[in-house]
Amino acid sequence: MFYTAYFKKDAKAENRPITFIYNGGPGSATLWLHMGAFGPRRIVTNTDQHMAAAPYKVAPNDESLLDASDLVFIDAPGAGFSRIAGPDKEKAFWGIDADGYAFAEFITTFLNKYGRWQSPKFLFGESYGTTRSAVLVNMLEQRAIDVNGVMLLSQILAFDLSPDSPYFNPGLDQAYITSLPTYAATAWYHKKLGDQGKDIKPFLDEVEKFATTDYALALQKGADLPDAERTAVAEKLHKYTGLSVDYIKKADLRISGGEFTKNLQDDQDTTTGRIDTRFSGPNLDTLSKEADYDPFISAIGSAYIAGFNDYARKDLKWGEERRIKLFADVGHFWNFQHVPPGADQAPWQSPNVMVDLATAMKTNPKLKVQLNMGYFDLATPFYEGIYEMKHLPIPARLQSNIDYKFYESGHMVYANETALKQLHDNAAEFIKNASTPAP
Repeated sequence: MFYTAYFKKDAKAENRPITFIYNGGPGSATLWLHMGAFGPRRIVTNTDQHMAAAPYKVAPNDESLLDASDLVFIDAPGAGFSRIAGPDKEKAFWGIDADGYAFAEFITTFLNKYGRWQSPKFLFGESYGTTRSAVLVNMLEQRAIDVNGVMLLSQILAFDLSPDSPYFNPGLDQAYITSLPTYAATAWYHKKLGDQGKDIKPFLDEVEKFATTDYALALQKGADLPDAERTAVAEKLHKYTGLSVDYIKKADLRISGGEFTKNLQDDQDTTTGRIDTRFSGPNLDTLSKEADYDPFISAIGSAYIAGFNDYARKDLKWGEERRIKLFADVGHFWNFQHVPPGADQAPWQSPNVMVDLATAMKTNPKLKVQLNMGYFDLATPFYEGIYEMKHLPIPARLQSNIDYKFYESGHMVYANETALKQLHDNAAEFIKNASTPAP
């Protein structure tokens, strides 16, 4: 497993927090957080536009988290510079439980190698990295390795809440409910709402209330929903999403993320981004039902690949004969079956690691959790994360251990410079508060 570690010289372990950082995927390299958020160098990207081709700007990162913690950026097995050797490598590393075990082994070995047992310990995961964090922190706690804090960026713990393909799961409508505030934020950003205000927060408070009351009740009624009520809900959804009433009714009030990103700006032959809905690009297929690519990844992906390849070889002096793999070839090999704490085998359900995080929080009642969410993230909608946290099976008193932070950005909130500074400040404050030395 390849990693890049940054240590403060001559600092005592007990006086210097250490944060283990990784991206998601599953199977993603960690160059995104390394070169976009917390490393000493940063790829400078445009706000919501496709970037010009090389050369790209790589600048000193004023928002590096090195002022608050030592940092360890880890590539998942098979991604980045990490490589897997031997037979049955897919079974050994590519799955929820196998992946969590690999990272637990890595961190345990790292603490031994560098003498960091006395350091305040933190995990920072993005996207599927939040899924990993829930599994990993519980595995560490079961090894009697207390973690000070877990920072979750763009969270997904319960995969039934994903907006990607909820129509394959009829009868479970929660994904439509938790996605609606992000649809509304996106329509607001692209000025698709007639009477929208200048401040997004009060607007989203209104949408969240509708989503969890009238909209949720209408979906729950299913075929028993009266026509007049169906029309009234469709009109309200039109007000919040900018989609036509006819389209909403044709979709039976249930719109997936891919359908939304395809149709929001379809009148302009334009597809809306998924990872960051502020971004847009030309339609690949004007007749498609759903968006068939993500303009966000197309807009900035090349800059990250070029920037990290250059930085790794020139500054880190690593990888001359090696190729960076942006994603491991997990494909159909990834095993999403998960055995939660207290179960003998994987249950017959979509992956859900909420029990893992809850178990860790109950095992270590001092464990702090910070949830960081972008309003324009349709890969892991921000209200999905809120919903998951409010439904963790933990005592009510432990809810106070959870901190919520919101950003006017997307899945990779650091792609917005203002949000990057906010993310740094929030993470640094979280680390400081959770690193209080023992009396």
